[in-house]
Amino acid sequence: MSIRTKKIDAIIIIAMIIIAGFIFYRLGYIFDHDGPDIPDIQFKKDDKEKTLTVISISDQVLWRDIEIIGDCDTSVLGRYVAEGDLITQCEGTITIRHIPTDIILSIWKFTPIEKLPYSMVTGNMRDVSPQDEGAHYNKILNTREWWYYTVIFDDDCELPGWSATIAFCHMAWGDLRLTLKPDILVVTLHSPDGQEYGGLINKKRGGILGLGILGTSGLDASTPGVDLKLEDSWAKGEAPIWHVHAEDNEIDEENDIIIDFDYFAPSSPFWIYSSRIIDKGEGSIATYIFTGCEVSGTVNLNGLDYKVSGIGHHEHSWSSGFIKWLIKGWDWCHMRLENGWNIYYNKCYLRNQLLELRTTRINPISSLIITTNQGETLTILENLDITVRKSDRIFLLLKMPSELNIRAKPNPLTQILLKKYDIRLDIDIEADNTYEKIWKFPTYVGMKIGLNTVDGKISWEDDDGDHEIELKGIGSIWNMRRF
Repeated sequence: MSIRTKKIDAIIIIAMIIIAGFIFYRLGYIFDHDGPDIPDIQFKKDDKEKTLTVISISDQVLWRDIEIIGDCDTSVLGRYVAEGDLITQCEGTITIRHIPTDIILSIWKFTPIEKLPYSMVTGNMRDVSPQDEGAHYNKILNTREWWYYTVIFDDDCELPGWSATIAFCHMAWGDLRLTLKPDILVVTLHSPDGQEYGGLINKKRGGILGLGILGTSGLDASTPGVDLKLEDSWAKGEAPIWHVHAEDNEIDEENDIIIDFDYFAPSSPFWIYSSRIIDKGEGSIATYIFTGCEVSGTVNLNGLDYKVSGIGHHEHSWSSGFIKWLIKGWDWCHMRLENGWNIYYNKCYLRNQLLELRTTRINPISSLIITTNQGETLTILENLDITVRKSDRIFLLLKMPSELNIRAKPNPLTQILLKKYDIRLDIDIEADNTYEKIWKFPTYVGMKIGLNTVDGKISWEDDDGDHEIELKGIGSIWNMRRF
């Protein structure tokens, strides 16, 4: 081999070494010890919540020296990288790059977010005024009014997976037949492992002939906004914020319960029913909901405080007294799913549930609403097929459902825009841990309130193809039957 050839070989080898060194340097295998240090930032990925959480950091690092590449929300990050910092709403591939060293620190891949088609609703369907939030039962045509607050607690709080229900109810005379205690307070707590606290108690209404006139009334409610008081329990606020306090020495004789919750509704409400087409709040029969509410606060059980947080539901309903002759029962449920969705379902029965009605294909007074984003958008399915799979006898011949199957899809006549997506919902609702209250002779009314499980699936079609998602979760359930 000639000297000239050897020189060429040497030059090629040196060039290959330089190129390899440059590649290894860019990949992070070779470090420039005279340059800036490469930080060691460890993240925890939550694919369900679509978040990256900083769990450790090796040195002081400015977020401005970190480039986050991809579709995500970094608005809550501060100046310095710190443990607990959250990158939210992550979609697709997220790349973390250290700008001073041009080193890729980590790459994260998130499963795509399924975007369920949603319903188009007019503005007045999502408009509730402070006057609407206040009391209506003092009007001639409105003699019954209820305010509900429910919540399913987060898995990382001190009562993980528990449910709570608080309700203030001004009943019409005759709802609880031949009783002189028509005001109801509900305070219940249920755990996934079967623990139960609280209950339901009906209170006497004071004043002339127990009508709450010229005397102390059981439930006091004012306008505007929510301003309720029933003995030591109360609720107060205006959308989107309310505070709820509940305690009662009689409601659970074996346990002391004090609840303080703050509710925040991140989205506008929705009118479920109203007898008025335009001004919904002027109806003599009306119901609106705030779903996907963010809830935080404390639960004191027998002297022990538990910090809690979760996703909840607030509902306000009023109606005329004659409705009691039409409505023989209802099923109500707010469901929180593991994928972050919420489902609201209710059905009113126009006939006595003397026999176990396994299938009801005509449901004129029923609602099913799905939200994937805490109420910002709503998917309303009007065509419901409800099957009672299992019932529990409460008294006489009346039965209370303990397992329901609901199949839902858009109504082909009234939901033309939604119909093209061929949405199909199929879920099973099973009462898991419930409190029962029965008023026997001569009232004959039964209620069941508590925790339920949800299992099923939903499918639809759009420009991206066919979609099918498994649905699992827990919820708050409330059933009523009357004879």
